[in-house]
Amino acid sequence: MARLFGTNGIRGIFGKDLTLDLALEVSYALATYFHDKPVLVGYDGRHSSMILSKVVRSGFNSLGVDVANAGLVPTPCLQYCAKRLGYKGGVMVTASHNPPEYNGIKAIASDGVELSRDEELKVEDIYFSKEFKPFIHAIGNYTEEKRTIDTYINGVISLVDAETIRTKRLKIVLDIGNGAQAITAPKLMESLNCEAITINSTIDGSFPGRGSEPTPENLSLLSQTVRENSADLGIAYDGDGDRSIFCDEQGNIYGGDKSGAILTDHVLSKNSNAKVVTPINSSMLIDIIASKHNAKITKTKVGSVEVSREMLKSGALIGLEENGGFMYGKHIAIRDGAMTSALMLEIVSRSMRLSELINTLPKFYQYKTKFACTKEQSSSVVEHLGKAGGKIETLDGLKIWINDTSWVMVRPSGTEPVMRLYAESNDSNFLDEIVQNYTAQISKIIRGE
Repeated sequence: MARLFGTNGIRGIFGKDLTLDLALEVSYALATYFHDKPVLVGYDGRHSSMILSKVVRSGFNSLGVDVANAGLVPTPCLQYCAKRLGYKGGVMVTASHNPPEYNGIKAIASDGVELSRDEELKVEDIYFSKEFKPFIHAIGNYTEEKRTIDTYINGVISLVDAETIRTKRLKIVLDIGNGAQAITAPKLMESLNCEAITINSTIDGSFPGRGSEPTPENLSLLSQTVRENSADLGIAYDGDGDRSIFCDEQGNIYGGDKSGAILTDHVLSKNSNAKVVTPINSSMLIDIIASKHNAKITKTKVGSVEVSREMLKSGALIGLEENGGFMYGKHIAIRDGAMTSALMLEIVSRSMRLSELINTLPKFYQYKTKFACTKEQSSSVVEHLGKAGGKIETLDGLKIWINDTSWVMVRPSGTEPVMRLYAESNDSNFLDEIVQNYTAQISKIIRGE
């Protein structure tokens, strides 16, 4: 059966998979679903985002639904304000970390979280049946929403020890990645009395600085700038600003699992017996930290929607992903680069340096890569590797436990034509062996050998 929604919203190459005609009909379907409910629409800095947002707003208005334009904002800002300012839904035009040629449409419920999987299916039924129904036979109202940035930043600051952060006068390097956090992150730093040094700070949908996705491999400039300026911390954001990757004062870049473990430990130290939600591909570090604080941990399929919805369902305080997505339930159950940054500033201002905190964690090593392939090839990979036997999990893709402290996982991406591989071990040499072994097997399968 054809699907509109992937792992995280509707995405595709602009002008090919994601056309203006498709965007218009998607807006009709969403307007039919939301019916009489006013919605907030925002967009990121991609070259096609402004025109797509205009089409989406026009589609809502044409079916009689009122629309407020938030303009160019980070995704978490749009989501937080959709809830905080009393809208009954929202739409964010973004492709998050995908390459520049991509764009997407993310539908937001009244709680600020992406539509649930069941709600996505309802929207898809409307879309494919073309049963678009106007709320009233008149054009809906259009307004400009001017309160978003201040509402968002004030909401973040209210949940951290702002006074302690301000007294430390931290020096922070921000790698904006030519993305939407250019609108809010520097302003947040200023509000917290931090000296912010910015790189890749011009919004540019081509993402010329280092690409739209912050990975340890493309953050050398961040590392260098932190060291040269004797900064306390470095922070890198993805294209739409909902993820954050951290660099310590020595210039070391950490994946989302390690920074997530530090953040989880910090939050749970003040909230024992809380609930934590994380996908099946997250590090064993998170299980260890959760156990330390008697917190209950729930595993989900990969995807922020899965984590967010489970957080709301279970009343969880924390949600996190290995890609740098951290969710703080007291704020809103979504990935939020600015909220995560503020929490890390609180940690660094109250305790030891990030490098020292990382050294307190149990030693686990992570690896992540991807292989270009079709859906059919991805299915073949999962089927072939699943025949190997041993302890496996099939909640999402295939997770194979090599032993109690080592595993490898493969799953088809829901946003790109790739197969993703994740692996972890407490032995770095053994991790290398695992990666080499499975990379060779996957490459052969994709080649049809």
